[in-house]
Amino acid sequence: MPENYTDPSGNTEAFRAFTQTPEASAPAESPSRLPLIIGAAVVVVLLVALVAWLALG
Repeated sequence: MPENYTDPSGNTEAFRAFTQTPEASAPAESPSRLPLIIGAAVVVVLLVALVAWLALG
């Protein structure tokens, strides 16, 4: 440990500041919608290709 490390449990004020930091509670991130968009685009392309193949075939 570095020598300038202060143990937050050493005094009440430091401990309260440590427990109230934003890092203590991890925010819940919403999942990425990119895979859903890519999947929908692939389905649309396949449907258009199928319709074109049936219409021209």
